[in-house]
Amino acid sequence: MNAIQIILCALVILTLYFLYIFGKDYLKAKREDRLEKEGKFGAFALVGLVVNFFDSLGVGSFALSTSTFKIGKMMNDKLIPGTLNVATTTSVVTEALIFMTIVKVDILTLVLMIASSMLGAYFGAGIVSKLPEKKIQLAMGTALVAVALLMLCGFLEVFPMEGKLIGLTGIKLAIGCGVCFVLGITNCVGIGMYAPIMALSFALGLSPLVAFPLMMGSTAFLQPICSVKFIKEGVYHRKASLAFSIFGVIGVLIAAYIVKSLPIDILKRVVFVVVLYTSATMFRSALKKNKSTQENKVQSNKIIESN
Repeated sequence: MNAIQIILCALVILTLYFLYIFGKDYLKAKREDRLEKEGKFGAFALVGLVVNFFDSLGVGSFALSTSTFKIGKMMNDKLIPGTLNVATTTSVVTEALIFMTIVKVDILTLVLMIASSMLGAYFGAGIVSKLPEKKIQLAMGTALVAVALLMLCGFLEVFPMEGKLIGLTGIKLAIGCGVCFVLGITNCVGIGMYAPIMALSFALGLSPLVAFPLMMGSTAFLQPICSVKFIKEGVYHRKASLAFSIFGVIGVLIAAYIVKSLPIDILKRVVFVVVLYTSATMFRSALKKNKSTQENKVQSNKIIESN
C-alpha cells in the first residue's frame, strides 16, 4: 500500500466516523420530532446536486449554497455555517478520493497542508458554533466579500497560472501550512477553501492541476472534524444536510465522469454577482438585528422609568 492509498484509507475511516455521528443525531432528532420544519427535502436535494456539481469543476459550493439559503429563506442564518460544513462533507470526500488518485502531488506537501487545515478547523468550529446570530451574519458577510475579492483576482489574472511544481519546500511550504491553518478556521464561517487554496497554489508556483488535490484533500479532511463539532452543538440544518449528503455526491460523480466541458468562466461571473448580493443581505440582516436590539433596550428603559 503506497502513501496515497494510506491517506485515502484514513480519509474513509474519518468519514465513516462522521457519518456515524451524523446518522445518530439525525435519527434521535427524528424520534423526538425535532427535525426542522422550514425547507423542503426536494428543494435541498436539487440545490445540493447543482452546487456540488459545479464544486467539482472548481467553482466552490459554499458561496453558492449560502446565497441560495439566504435568498430562498431556507433556514435561520445561525444554522448556515454548520450546515455548509455538515451538508457537503460526503461530496468533498468524494471529490478528494477522485482527484487525489488521478493527480500527482508531493506527499509531504499534501500531508502537512491537510494536517494544518484540520488543526485550524478543530479550533474554528468550537468558536463559530457558540457565536450569536448577529456575529455570524457579520462574519459570513465579510467571508463572502473575501471570496468575491479572490474571484476578482482570478478574473484580473493577478495570480499567474504558469507554475509547474508538484510540491513545496522550505519557506514556501511553511507559508502554505500557515495559510491552510488560517483557512481551516475561516472555513467554519463560510469561506470555502477552494478559491483561497487555488490562489495560494498559483502564488507559490504550483501547477494549476496540483491545486485540485490540495484544496479538495484539505477540505475533505477538515470538514468531518469541524462537522462533528457542529453536530454535537446542534447548530446545523439536519434535513438540508441529509439531502446534500446524498444528492451532492451524485452531482460530483456527474461532473467528474460525464461532463467534459462547460462555460465555467461565465458561470463564475454569475456566482461573483450573487456572492456580492448575498454579502450585502447578510450585512443588512445584522444591521437590522442591531437596530431592533437598540429599540428594545430603549423601550425597556422607558418602561423602567415609568415604573
